[in-house]
Amino acid sequence: MNTNFSRLIGVLALAALAQSARAELKWEQTSVDLRPGFNDKQAVAHFKYENIGNTPVHFKSVHASCGCTTAQTQNEQVAPGQKGEITATFNIGGRTGTQVKTVTVQTDDPDVARSTTVLTLKAVITPLLEIQPVLVYWHNGEEPKPKIITAKANKDAVIKKLDVTSSSPDFTAKVDAGSAPNEFRISVQPRDTSKAVYATLTIKPDSPANTGNMFGAAARVMPPAPTSGTAITPSTKATLSTVRHDLATPAPTAGLPRQ
Repeated sequence: MNTNFSRLIGVLALAALAQSARAELKWEQTSVDLRPGFNDKQAVAHFKYENIGNTPVHFKSVHASCGCTTAQTQNEQVAPGQKGEITATFNIGGRTGTQVKTVTVQTDDPDVARSTTVLTLKAVITPLLEIQPVLVYWHNGEEPKPKIITAKANKDAVIKKLDVTSSSPDFTAKVDAGSAPNEFRISVQPRDTSKAVYATLTIKPDSPANTGNMFGAAARVMPPAPTSGTAITPSTKATLSTVRHDLATPAPTAGLPRQ
């Protein structure tokens, strides 16, 4: 009995010692929301931590979710009570809209629930110019009335005018002030709707912040719909398929950077 009791005391003592000797990183926050300026090249998030345990914590790996994001840690080892941070840098490039990037951090914490932490960087990037819709079209034989493309400028861009050119003389484009601040109305009109034509519209903002970037939209007059007595050949099917695809996802402006 005395031997078993001694063993029990030893096991409890070891368990208490293991519990008291622990390493734990406490994160100030694991998610950061950023709104970089339209002219910023990078979005940088700082994830701060502290070792609230009584043994050192070692970083085993710090891995970003994609090649456009890098992550750096100040220390490979974090002593008890020591503070630090991991810096995540997202290279914006030509990306716009909401971008979500993650950094996975692994430590040697024996508690599996704490050994892996996912840090999230969310960046909302407003482009220099937002264009809606990116495609206007007319059915064959439709009255050739103008249709409107709205271009909304970033409020910090100070855009005074837009230059719009058409790749085809079959369409004309005129720019007027919109109904709201920083808004422009691009009026697009076909000369004739009796034949199928397509044009790319190149839109260039006049702004000190613009470094030569151009934006694209498209205009199309649809081909005549096949009549009930017209045979549908493989080539006709291919043409109709292309038209439907272009309406859903219009071709980007050739030679223009992705926005």
